[in-house]
Amino acid sequence: MNLEFDQQHIWHPYTSSTNPLPCYPVISAEGVSIKLEGGHQLIDGMASWWSAIHGYNHPELNDAAKAQIDKMSHVMFGGLTHEPAIELSKNLLDMCPVGLERVFLADSGSVSVEVAMKMAMQYWACQGNHKKHRFITPRNGYHGDTFAAMSVCDPINGMHSLFKESLPQQLFAPAPQTRFDQHWNEDEIDSLHQMIKDNHHELAALILEPIVQGAGGMRIYHPEYLKACRRLCDEYGLLLICDEIATGFGRTGKLFACEHADISPDIMCLGKGLTGGYMTLAATLCSEDVAIGVCQGEPGVFMHGPTYMGNPLACAVANASLSIIQTGQWQQQVSAIEKQLKEELLPLKSLESVADTRVLGSIGVVETKQDVDVATIQKHFVSRGVWIRPFGKLVYIMPPYIISPDELSQLVSAIKTALS
Repeated sequence: MNLEFDQQHIWHPYTSSTNPLPCYPVISAEGVSIKLEGGHQLIDGMASWWSAIHGYNHPELNDAAKAQIDKMSHVMFGGLTHEPAIELSKNLLDMCPVGLERVFLADSGSVSVEVAMKMAMQYWACQGNHKKHRFITPRNGYHGDTFAAMSVCDPINGMHSLFKESLPQQLFAPAPQTRFDQHWNEDEIDSLHQMIKDNHHELAALILEPIVQGAGGMRIYHPEYLKACRRLCDEYGLLLICDEIATGFGRTGKLFACEHADISPDIMCLGKGLTGGYMTLAATLCSEDVAIGVCQGEPGVFMHGPTYMGNPLACAVANASLSIIQTGQWQQQVSAIEKQLKEELLPLKSLESVADTRVLGSIGVVETKQDVDVATIQKHFVSRGVWIRPFGKLVYIMPPYIISPDELSQLVSAIKTALS
């Protein structure tokens, strides 16, 4: 494999063109293992950035892709439709929180957030309320790398501060502080309440990641905060957008993280695990009220339409992925992962280099006191036969649900040796 060409000409995510991080050459993947050139096997603790929830080279997903590609790999969704998209939309509406009635099929998670934000803005504009065009969101959030999505990522601690002068100016409330397993502090919502009260006339929506703030800090917060957000949106006339791209399809121990608080959003974004990590696909779901409101008055249609919207190949694989989810096996798998992580990963808090550890569902997080050297620690992980991709002070794992206890122990052991 020509790694020299790769290093000189291919730009990998979040890396420098002048001093790129090392890249390891992959030739195949099976189950929870990634096979490198030369035969070295790595247990994947990242599930390909949280998407390969069923593992790699899954026979049911493979069969779905092979069967669909012989029929058609793609056809435009403007003026045409097809069974994979219809089946997928029906499956999603059957699985998702009550009240979500319409499905917009997009390309990627970041695009699904763009769609959600456009929906919210067009909804209020079509009600004759053009002033409601801004968004409020908790700090430490992350919603993607495209421009509208960047505008609701943390403006200081997030990765997009370089672009702040070019982004729409949104409102940022203090991040939720009460942890998932702590006693709820009702005063915590006061600042958010006051900001919404003072600015609701210009706020289209509150957008947040339910229960788990992902790439903005891997923070796990109390369900009562999410319940309070739903109440405030109802009280002051805001739409609630829940970004379930990382948390959807069982990752937190519930099918969707909203279920921890027993709430339903007005708009919900899905992605990552939707196709089991096979290809890019996302969805933005909304209530019937939002769907009708968006199309009242001029222009009478929702102004968005990706070229690969409703891609049949991706939809067919997504249907197979959801079929696996619908068997319910993920519940036992995620519960077992959570139990083992609590037993093996939480004690790493005693290490001198570690500031905190936290676990929810199949998410395990170790927060260090100092930023980690990514190249150095990743080399250590590879030598230990695991694939873990840290960032900043966070060394975390979100493995495929099918991981075995021994494989999970190997991931935790590698983290322990790296930080000891």
